[in-house]
Order: sequence, then C-alpha cells, then structure tokens
Amino acid sequence: MVFKTTSTNLGRPALPKTTSVNLGRAALPRRLSHGIGFGGLQSGFTIVEFLVGLVISVILLSQICALWFYSSRSFVAQMNYVDLDRTSQYALDSMSRDIRQVKKLTAFTTNQLVFTDYDDKELRFQFSGTTLTRMKLGIKKVLLNDCTSGTFAIYQRNPVAGVYDQYPTADPATCKLVELRWTCAKKIFPSAPTSTESMQSAKIVIRSNN
Repeated sequence: MVFKTTSTNLGRPALPKTTSVNLGRAALPRRLSHGIGFGGLQSGFTIVEFLVGLVISVILLSQICALWFYSSRSFVAQMNYVDLDRTSQYALDSMSRDIRQVKKLTAFTTNQLVFTDYDDKELRFQFSGTTLTRMKLGIKKVLLNDCTSGTFAIYQRNPVAGVYDQYPTADPATCKLVELRWTCAKKIFPSAPTSTESMQSAKIVIRSNN
C-alpha cells in the first residue's frame, strides 16, 4: 500500500516559479556602480576613467583660455598701434596746414617753433615733456600725448647739389623749411609691453615770400 503526503496551503498564495532561459549567448560581464534611483544597480564609469577624462578636459580648457588671452592681447595691441598712427597723422596734418600759411619764423629751438602767422599773431609749437602743443591767442591745444622723443630742425630752401636734401640753417630769418620728428609710445595696461610706433617725420615748406 502506498501512502501519499499532501501539503495543504492554508490561505497563502502560491509563489510563481522563476524560469531562467539561456538563448545560447554567453553572459557578458558588466561594470556596475551603485545608483540612487529605483533601478538599484546602474552601469557607469570607473573612478580611473572619470579622473582621466577630468584631466584631459582641464588641459583642453587651459589651452583654449591661453589662446583666447593671447589673441585678445594681439588684437588690442594692433588697435593701439592704429590709434597712435591716427593721432600722429592728425597732428602732422594740423601742423602742416598752419606752417604753410605763416609769414615767417621768428624764434627757434630744437623743442620750440615761434612763427608770425598770416594774421600777424604769434603761433607757437612746443614739445614739453610727453606732449606736443599748439598755442595761439593764449589758447593752448594739445596735438599729441605719449611722446617719447620730439625735435624740430630748420633748413634753407636751397637744395644740396646731387642730394635730395636742403642746407640746414641756424638763423630763423633764412628758414624756409621746417622738419618735424617725433616718436610716441603707449601701454595698453600697466603689465603689458609698451607699444611704440615708428618715428614720424616730415618737412614742411613755408610758402610765404617774405
């Protein structure tokens, strides 16, 4: 005689059976990191990979910042040269217009010219410190700032034979040609190198026949 043992479930639901099916693919290892969300374990980067990526990002960012800094500095330096050249050209044009119509030169030093203007008023140009100024009727006008050097020279009208030049003179009464020379320099900011323009020079003829 065979006795069967029967297990009776007293009100508890039957637990479902879990069946694992292998579809012929080998299980691949996964790198796991602890996640905070409901998923429990999530895939991610290792600490070494994160640090390597961080170092590479910092290096690239520093190179970009350095390139931006030097490019900006070069651009500002070029604009500084343009500004120096513009102000020098303005001063040269203004002095050329005034000197061409004066009647005569009455006094001369290497840093000062005194003329009798077309209206018989005194006209004075002077290098003083780092500025070039124009004065007439008590009105002083600054033509140039940031001058590192500046000088005047006077010549006769007669040219030197075989050379494109004129005879220098020390007597204002015989002066018919005035030479101007100056150099200007300016810093963009205190720690930046000084931007220095090429020397500006010109010879201006006094057109009066006096």
